[in-house]
This record gives sequence, structure tokens and C-alpha cells, in this order.
Amino acid sequence: MRIYKEFYFDAAHFLPDAPDGHPNRRMHGHSFRVVIWLEGRPNPATGILRHFEDFESALMAVREELDHHMLNDIEGLEKPTLEHIAVWIWERLKGPLPEIAQVEIHRASCREGCIYTGPEA
Repeated sequence: MRIYKEFYFDAAHFLPDAPDGHPNRRMHGHSFRVVIWLEGRPNPATGILRHFEDFESALMAVREELDHHMLNDIEGLEKPTLEHIAVWIWERLKGPLPEIAQVEIHRASCREGCIYTGPEA
């Protein structure tokens, strides 16, 4: 069984390894959509995998770290590619949400994204 929840955040960043003159080397911003998937067996007594209120609480703690911040200034996101952001989010959520199965991060304005299914995948 899989359940998911999503959140949005806005942030600025730049890609320090982009070639000289490339627009992504300059500071710019995006609106991001993040979808977090949990996987497991529902508790037979409750019929649920995880209370959505608990799920939401864990996501909002991560959102608070990212929303309206300069991503390059956040420890672990000095090179804030979609790939690095997805892994960073996974690392923040694997403790409070051990059922985590997938992190999706999307930049809708660019019509691009990244899916991360964990270090074992």
C-alpha cells in the first residue's frame, strides 16, 4: 500500500558548477512541488498506514527549512540541483517517516523534476 502527501515551497538558488555565462549560474528562484510517498501495510487495528496529521507535521518541518530561503546557504544543499534536494529531503524525513518510499520534486514552470526512491534502489 502507498499513500502520499504533497507540499510546495518557493526558494532561490544558483548552480555553482554551471558553465560560465549559463543563466543557472546566477541566482534565480523557483516554485517547487514535492510529493512524498510512504509504503507499508496498514495497521490491522486502525486500517491506516500512517495518520495524515503526523505525515503533514513531518512535511511542514522540512518545508519550513526550505521555503523562502536561499538553498545554497542550507547545509547539504550547497549545490542545490533537483537530485541533491530530493536526497536532502529524504534524509530529513527518514527518521520521522520510516515508511518513506519515494520523494518527487517538480519545477512546474520548467516542466521538469526528479524522483528519488532511496539509497537502496
